[in-house]
Amino acid sequence: MRAFRTAALILTVAVRPLVAQTASAVDRGAASITAADVSRRVGIIADDSMLGRDTPSRGLELTARYVADQFRAFGLKPAGDGGGWLQRYPITRRRFDTDSSRVTLAAPGVRVVARFDRTAHFLQGRVANQPVTGPVVLVGGGMDAETVKRMDVKDRIVLYAADVAAPARERTTQVARALRLAGAKALLLLVHLPAADFATRASRTPPSRITVDLRLTSPPLVELSEEAVTPALRAARVDLAAVRADTAPVYRSLPALSATVALRDSVLQALSAPNTVGVLEGRDPVLRRQYLVFSAHMDHIGVTPGQADSINNGADDDGSGTTGVIELAEAFSRPGARPKRSIIFLTVSGEEKGLWGSRYFSEHPPVPIGHIVADLNMDMIGRNWRDTIVAIGREHSDLGTTLARVNAAHPELGMTAIDDRWPQERFYFRSDHYNFARKGVPILFFFNGVHPDYHRVTDSPDKIDSEKESRILRLIYYLGQAVGNAAERPKWNPESYREIVDDPGG
Repeated sequence: MRAFRTAALILTVAVRPLVAQTASAVDRGAASITAADVSRRVGIIADDSMLGRDTPSRGLELTARYVADQFRAFGLKPAGDGGGWLQRYPITRRRFDTDSSRVTLAAPGVRVVARFDRTAHFLQGRVANQPVTGPVVLVGGGMDAETVKRMDVKDRIVLYAADVAAPARERTTQVARALRLAGAKALLLLVHLPAADFATRASRTPPSRITVDLRLTSPPLVELSEEAVTPALRAARVDLAAVRADTAPVYRSLPALSATVALRDSVLQALSAPNTVGVLEGRDPVLRRQYLVFSAHMDHIGVTPGQADSINNGADDDGSGTTGVIELAEAFSRPGARPKRSIIFLTVSGEEKGLWGSRYFSEHPPVPIGHIVADLNMDMIGRNWRDTIVAIGREHSDLGTTLARVNAAHPELGMTAIDDRWPQERFYFRSDHYNFARKGVPILFFFNGVHPDYHRVTDSPDKIDSEKESRILRLIYYLGQAVGNAAERPKWNPESYREIVDDPGG
């Protein structure tokens, strides 16, 4: 009897991937995504016991193990390191060395050295521990993140006449992010503050910070006291008052000015952080060699000391998206629901620190990056409007057309995917899908927008609209079925490909 059962089991397992998919089986997969399940899983991921899921932290490790346990229960195959569920990437705890770091600006007859105890302030980015030099350009005036696209800043040291006062501070932040993404070698923010006020900013003892060493490096971002470096700028014929008063975007090459950014830090501790990766093999013997990715980040910002409730639970950001990946893994693994293509279910860490986990995954995927046909990313999908979800990136590939067709076919969901409502915020470049896009993988990014609880301890599980999220996930599930079963893989809009993709398959 045991031999017969064993043989029957082997036969069942062997033929399961070849079982024809039926509409009723697909619908049963969708029906497995319920509001109750969403609520329960968000409650686990965003529980106080996870301590805000900082990268790295014990809470993050617990979350990664929870996701792995769910993937195991659904019968997925592990696709992490050494045949396990976790893909780990190296990170280091570092401390910036203010004493031996400096920024030097030189023009004919003038040399100014900005030191990090009074006239320079290190904010973030990669510290090369060797001098960084390059052609210098000045930007400023009435610019925003969109105008950066028309500026050649790649491999240049950029001086940005920044405004750090509210309400312009947010625009400055967006412009600075765009300049760094555009390939600036270093970004120097010229801050218009009295010397004494700037010295207060600069003299702060720098805390230790966590960094990750990847091929995708983050250029250093440094504030400079405008008052301190003005002599060199004047010698290079730069009138900063005129730049700040200009309502049009300003971009000027400064051949008369040279800049050297010499930053140093020291390694305090070598660490690592996890991604969790599971694979569901496709039904088709040929198309199963192609992969659709569902992704979300499982990390958050950890603990904020000094207040009664110090744990940032991150229920929406991004407990909601992590729950979404788990729910979709369960739905697609139901009998008869797996599509022709294979699916990678991915939860990454380090998103809040600079898209670290997805950066590492895009550089070290378990399958060739060219075999990944699309990434459907979810970050904050449990709040705001009950009947709409923003799908960023629709215009960049025919995934947008596929989504519109799927959306129209399922009016029972009461959920409409709409275009990016905040193009000026450049959310396309601010979550994990971007690391797939820059490698040539078409993406859609599902996002409900920020809210007053964003990055606050009040982003708690009780505020998640789990019923709404379940409908969003069923829409994404049906989209995944369409992409997973299509005869052709998704295609880029050629103009978008030229603009976004800078490392196809590299």
